Amino acid sequence: MKYYKIKVAGLERDLPICRVSDGLYIAGFVIFGDQELTVACARELLKMAPDYDYIITAEAKGIPLAHEMARQRSDSKYILARKAIKLYMTDVFGIEVHSITTEKVQKLYIDGKDAALMKGKRVLVVDDVISTGESLRAVEELVNKAGGLIVGRMAILAEGEAAKRKDIAFLEKLPLFDADGNIIG
Repeated sequence: MKYYKIKVAGLERDLPICRVSDGLYIAGFVIFGDQELTVACARELLKMAPDYDYIITAEAKGIPLAHEMARQRSDSKYILARKAIKLYMTDVFGIEVHSITTEKVQKLYIDGKDAALMKGKRVLVVDDVISTGESLRAVEELVNKAGGLIVGRMAILAEGEAAKRKDIAFLEKLPLFDADGNIIG
């Protein structure tokens, strides 16, 4: 297996290069279980964050980041766009999303109670990695439908073309790779 070494928030990690399609490979960045990295990235993102009332992220890989950012800022709550409707959710609405790291179309859902909290409030959208921007777009659409005001978009890493976007704050760029592990974008 080939790896890509990245330094983010002052920490180095070796990321496995994973096949997406015949000509496209990505470096697998996973913060699950890496408390040191999660804490450091949350700290650095909060330094750049605009004023906000709530953080929202999509299930699942953004959860540790949103949790840690909320914890460090002493926020009492963050909001989660779920991949499935849970029994305790009421007045739910959702949207389809096509993610580069998932083979099939998914849906994201917002609980009506969370939607009510966001109405008229400043909402910061966060995720671990932004690549095609599809997950980001879906979360933004949910926030807009709830009546929230998006004040920023943040990620630990911006992959490929996402690194050229001016509307996303991120800590580091993450390139794309070919089958031989060469950087292509």
